[in-house]
Amino acid sequence: MDIKSFHLNKQTKYILIELLLGSLIIATIAVFAVNHIQNKMDRTYSGFAQLMTKTLAIQTSGFEKFPLKERAKLLANEYKPILERSNDISFIEYKNKDNIIIYSSKKDFPIDDKNTALNVSSPIIYQGELTGYVNVGMTGNGIRTISLTTKKSLFGIFILTWLTFAIILLLNIFLVSKELRKIYDGVRQIAIGKFGYKLESENMAELTEAFNDMSSVLSKYEEQNIEQLTLERNKLEAVLMSIINGVIVCDNFDNVVLANSTALKMLDIDENKFIGTKIQDFIDSHGQKCFAEKIEEFKDTPLNIIEQKPIEFNIEAGKLTIKSMISPMFSKQQDYVGYIIVLIDITRETEVNKLKNTFISNVSHELRTPVTVLRTYIDTLCNNADDFDEETKKEFMQTIDTEAKRLHSMVNEILDFSRLESGNVILKKEYSNLVELIQQNINSIKILADEKDIKINFEQENNIPTIPINVESMDRVIRNLLSNAIKYSLNGKDILVKIKQSDDKNFVEFSVKDNGIGIAKEHLEKIFDRFYRVENATHTIKGTGLGLHLVKMTVEKHHHGKITVTSKENEGSIFTVYLPVKIDESELA
Repeated sequence: MDIKSFHLNKQTKYILIELLLGSLIIATIAVFAVNHIQNKMDRTYSGFAQLMTKTLAIQTSGFEKFPLKERAKLLANEYKPILERSNDISFIEYKNKDNIIIYSSKKDFPIDDKNTALNVSSPIIYQGELTGYVNVGMTGNGIRTISLTTKKSLFGIFILTWLTFAIILLLNIFLVSKELRKIYDGVRQIAIGKFGYKLESENMAELTEAFNDMSSVLSKYEEQNIEQLTLERNKLEAVLMSIINGVIVCDNFDNVVLANSTALKMLDIDENKFIGTKIQDFIDSHGQKCFAEKIEEFKDTPLNIIEQKPIEFNIEAGKLTIKSMISPMFSKQQDYVGYIIVLIDITRETEVNKLKNTFISNVSHELRTPVTVLRTYIDTLCNNADDFDEETKKEFMQTIDTEAKRLHSMVNEILDFSRLESGNVILKKEYSNLVELIQQNINSIKILADEKDIKINFEQENNIPTIPINVESMDRVIRNLLSNAIKYSLNGKDILVKIKQSDDKNFVEFSVKDNGIGIAKEHLEKIFDRFYRVENATHTIKGTGLGLHLVKMTVEKHHHGKITVTSKENEGSIFTVYLPVKIDESELA
């Protein structure tokens, strides 16, 4: 054979050169593409490993509340299924915050450290504090499997023609990129908070399954966390709403974020108009920004002082007097997050204090008057008795007797008030004839009525039953109502006293009706309050303000009855007492 026959013709050379160049170009592209893919897979795999480790750290944090030995057992039970179904994880270790190993899967799944391609660690945070670490070793089997598949494909392609090689290479690149893209997209979905996102892949089943398991765990954790936060918030709101005092919660920027129904009612404001507004902008019934000055004072005061002694001040909202207290509010990490304003209705206490002051003033005046008269008359009699005739002396003695009785009556009223106010006092009762008791009081007080030319008429039903009463205290009730009727009646006007049995036969009713100056509507609700006095241009009769309060307390608290009043100015008043026919036998004498 001629040696020239072995020489390649020029066209063949060009084809071979083109094929070689094409193959080299394709090989270069393939190598570059494989390296790029490999790097991208490594980064994705590393991110996946880090995310899985963080997930295990989150799961593990729930075991921090268990004892150490029980925790190691729980960790073994938790990690064993993960290691059994995944050959991408070589080991899992749990360390405390001092890097001391508490649990290691190497005891249950012995491995060669060379099998670990990637070691990832993540801290365990429990209740805001670092309590340990989770270390996870990744074998990289998934990545190696894909890489080996790619290399085999390239080897086959180089055996075939450059066209076949290029097609197979591009197809392989496309498939791998598609799978990696799925994983990448899945990681991105998890990263933006879409826990529970699922992957579908047959080419990387184990990796996909591990990813889906991780996603499910994160989804469950998120649901539990949201439920817990919702529960805690609902509990907090329920507690605040059930507090009898008003509560306003403001953030660090003075915005009202929460106010219970009591606070809204006290301030007489709609929730929609209050929540989200600046607390300093609230205007009270006097048109003043009642919170603004104290909020500034609160902010200018160091927190350590505020914690020891909250700022207190009073505001007025409508008819209410409200005591307000401002206290700082902190998170569990002791970070300042705002402040709480507690509102306490002290209207009643304020009124009582005013009434007490008035009572003390009235009593001082009332006691001073008879004492002064007594001292004056007694001193006069002692030093100048020989200068007076018998009639004058008798008149002096009558005056002394009258003032002494007046003084005695006021002292008894005060003592009775103190005794009956005591919570452990029980007035012993006996079945008595109330008709006779009323008649006796009418007869004894007739002398006062005659002085004002007043006639007391008494109407009674037949067969009024005896009822259980404390005779002494009920005698005081009848005498008080009769004396008041005489005091406040005009001269020559009659008084009507009635007694009858109620329609249901359970009560005996008696009433005292006068035709006097009456009581204004605004005073009716408070007429039985202790120390309360009705004093105006037409009503200037002095007293301690305890009489009607003692009457009400005797009837309602100690006799389980009821007293009512109806009245109109300049038309008179009617006081009606209802007393039960039967009571508990333990109260009988």
